[in-house]
Amino acid sequence: MRNSYSRGFTLIELMITAAIIGILGAVAYPLYTDAVLKGRRATARTALTELMQQQERYKTQRNCYIGFTTNTSTGIPTASAPSPSTACGGVTPGAVPMKAFSGDTFVGAHYLLEAGTCSDGASGTLSIADCVRVTAIPRRTDTVVGTLSLTSTGAKDCSGTAATTNKKLCWP
Repeated sequence: MRNSYSRGFTLIELMITAAIIGILGAVAYPLYTDAVLKGRRATARTALTELMQQQERYKTQRNCYIGFTTNTSTGIPTASAPSPSTACGGVTPGAVPMKAFSGDTFVGAHYLLEAGTCSDGASGTLSIADCVRVTAIPRRTDTVVGTLSLTSTGAKDCSGTAATTNKKLCWP
């Protein structure tokens, strides 16, 4: 009589393999999403730094910063109050010559960029001719870091829970 061996996997071997893959997936997915968020935040910080450089060039040419808001559906920046014509002695810009989103294209951008006045530390604001605050607003909710901001005086901040618990997540 010949012994015949069946080929293939037993059900228990398949279940163990599925369990191992499930455990690896349960550990890897949160780490992956965290790494993606960190990358997006780094892109936003880079975009804010580039925008601040654009603002400094603009101030060198016109002796004033420019405030603007970004349309959330088109990504087109629009000059905002206080108007540069009143804050900068009659200088009226045409189109806002600033980058209004992070990344290469508006469609793939994860943050919208805006610029406005700085707080004076009390309840008021400084003139746009003296100080500008640029912000990166996430297009999808980021409760940990939220909105990133940078001022022309060098102050860095964020609006999420990390603003009070771990500022290194905002600006490492």
